[in-house]
Amino acid sequence: MAGTGVIERLILEDDGRFPNSTLAVLVYRAAIEQGSSAEAFKTLLSRNGWPAQWVGSIFQYHHYHSTAHEALGVASGSAQIALGGPRGVTVSVSEGDAVVIPAGVAHKLESASTDFAVVGAYPPGQDWDILTGEHGERETALANISNVPAPRTDPVQGETGPLLEAWSEE
Repeated sequence: MAGTGVIERLILEDDGRFPNSTLAVLVYRAAIEQGSSAEAFKTLLSRNGWPAQWVGSIFQYHHYHSTAHEALGVASGSAQIALGGPRGVTVSVSEGDAVVIPAGVAHKLESASTDFAVVGAYPPGQDWDILTGEHGERETALANISNVPAPRTDPVQGETGPLLEAWSEE
């Protein structure tokens, strides 16, 4: 069941290495109740049109996806996640929180509890790649990002969720 926690919006600008996005990263606090399982996040995300694809952790190096938006549901534990690259921001997340990361926004696991696990999901038809901001990838990445379609639903709150309004304003 989706919670009614606070939703934080973060805009992370292009830093020359990572394109980031004019679309906001959304951090949903208490998206589901603590004590729920990874299955609860899989069900929530999939029911809202973002099929869950994996359960695990987040890479421990700055990376981004140029071909997909990504939703991460914190199924257990807690972590510090860097967003926007080395000059970006670090957010704390804990069990029950969800993070929606627009295509192009760098992210990295800074630290985590030993039981940290997330459920990863993407809008239908969006297959993710992994880019690290290395020389030579930028032109193709920017073209890819500009072609990633806006999602039809909010992964946490469905057809009427805040992502749809937030991303249409930006």
